[in-house]
Amino acid sequence: MKPLIRQWGEQLGFSAVGFAPVELGIAEAELMDSLARGFHGEMDYMARHGTTRARPAELVPGTAGIISVRLDYLPQAAASRENLADPTRAYISRYALGRDYHKLMRTRLQKLAERIASEIGPFQARPFSDSAPVLEVALASRASLGWRGKHTLLLTRQGSWFFLGELFTDLAFLPDAPDEPHCGTCQACLDLCPTGAIVAPYQVDARRCISYLTIELAGAIPLELRPLLGNRIYGCDDCQLACPWNRFARSSAEADFQPRHGLDTASLSDLFAWSEAQFLARFEGSAIRRIGHERWLRNIAVALGNAPPSPAAVAALETRRDHPSALLREHLQWALSRQADRRP
Repeated sequence: MKPLIRQWGEQLGFSAVGFAPVELGIAEAELMDSLARGFHGEMDYMARHGTTRARPAELVPGTAGIISVRLDYLPQAAASRENLADPTRAYISRYALGRDYHKLMRTRLQKLAERIASEIGPFQARPFSDSAPVLEVALASRASLGWRGKHTLLLTRQGSWFFLGELFTDLAFLPDAPDEPHCGTCQACLDLCPTGAIVAPYQVDARRCISYLTIELAGAIPLELRPLLGNRIYGCDDCQLACPWNRFARSSAEADFQPRHGLDTASLSDLFAWSEAQFLARFEGSAIRRIGHERWLRNIAVALGNAPPSPAAVAALETRRDHPSALLREHLQWALSRQADRRP
C-alpha cells in the first residue's frame, strides 16, 4: 500500500509522504529536558501534555502507524530580504501571508484517509497539523521526510519552507528509514538569529525567539529584546533565510498561501492604522487573527519604535496614545521615547 499512498498523497498536493513509527526514541528525553529548562516560556500547554507529545499511542489509543506529509508554502513572490532591509515596512513570517494552513492540511489528510479506506475498507485515522500535542519534526524525520536542523525545524535538500501534517492510523506500516542529517559544521542559523534564541545546536529557548515574542507571548515584550525585533511584527524567518539549503527551495503553487491584503509589502504605519473591525475582517481565515488586535498593535508599536526617527512614525504612534489597553500604552511610550532618543 505504501507506494499507492504516496501516489495519492502527491495527487492531493503534498510534496512528500512518509511513514513513521509510533516510538520516537530520544525525542521524549529531549522534550523533557527542554521543559525542565523552561525553554517553553508561557506555552503552558507544552508542559501540561508532557510525555503524551512523544507517545502517539497515548494520544490516540490504537495508533500503530503514522503517515507524515509535507506541504510547500513559500509564496511565489516572497520578497523576504527586501522587506527586512526596509525598516518602514512590516515583516510577517512567510507562512502567515496567506490563509491559515491548518484547515487545508487537515482536509487533505482526511481525503487521503478516505482514499485509503476506499481501497482497504474502514480503518482508524485521525489527521493532525500543529493542532494537538504532536512532535511533528520528530515524526517527519523518522518518516524519511528530512532531518532535524540545528534550528530545530525539519530540513531537506530543498530547504524548510513547508508545513507538516500527520495521519495517525491503526495500520502497522513498516516505517521508512530516517534521513541522515546534512548540516555538517554549518551554524548559519545560530549565528544569524537576531535574539540568540538558538542557544546551541538543536536547542531553542522560545523565551528569546521572535516568533514566540510576537505570537505566543500575551504580556509585555522584554525591554532588552525589543530593539532586536526590528520590523518583524508576526513571526520570524531569519533562521530559514540563513540556511544554505533554502537556496534550493521550491515556491508553492497553492493559491491559499499567496499574500493577501498586500501584507508582503505593507508599511508599518498603514497596518498600525487598522481598526479592530478591519483587523478581524481582513484576517478572517488567517493564522494572524488569533493574536488579537491588541497584540497586533503592540508588535507594530515596537517596530515603529525601531524604525528610523521620523515625524511619520511619531504621528502614527501618537494616534494610539490614549488607547484603553495599558499594555499597548506602555509599548507606545517606549516606542516614542526610542524615536526621540535617536533623533538627530
